[in-house]
Amino acid sequence: MALGLTIGQLAKMASVNVQTVRYYERRNLLQPTNRKASGYRVYSDDALRRLRFIKNAQTLGFTLREINDLLNLRVSSVARCGTIQVKAQAKLRQVEAKARDLLALSRALKRLIRSCRAGQPTEHCPILQTLDKETTVGR
Repeated sequence: MALGLTIGQLAKMASVNVQTVRYYERRNLLQPTNRKASGYRVYSDDALRRLRFIKNAQTLGFTLREINDLLNLRVSSVARCGTIQVKAQAKLRQVEAKARDLLALSRALKRLIRSCRAGQPTEHCPILQTLDKETTVGR
């Protein structure tokens, strides 16, 4: 793209808000290629590619700090795919642990729901009584 993209065009093409683009700039994940005489930011097609990379990595659960590491590895002449694989495996372990935690919460909620008798007054509600306890629910 010879003339470059404005921040609004870039945001629209990547399906994000302009504020998101600015936030990524503050986090040093994205930088304008240039500025017009008016001071408006101008972005290259590579910035769009980078923005899509960030969004896709976030969808997979990577934090912005981890995404920054991945972006740096992507342009490193000494990095190897194995380094990225190790990071992806670590993220997978985190996601699987979170899934186990969510499953435990789901089971705890199901138990509480089964114990509830809808016609009882709230002072006898087992859900409210459980939430009043000192111990953590479902743990």
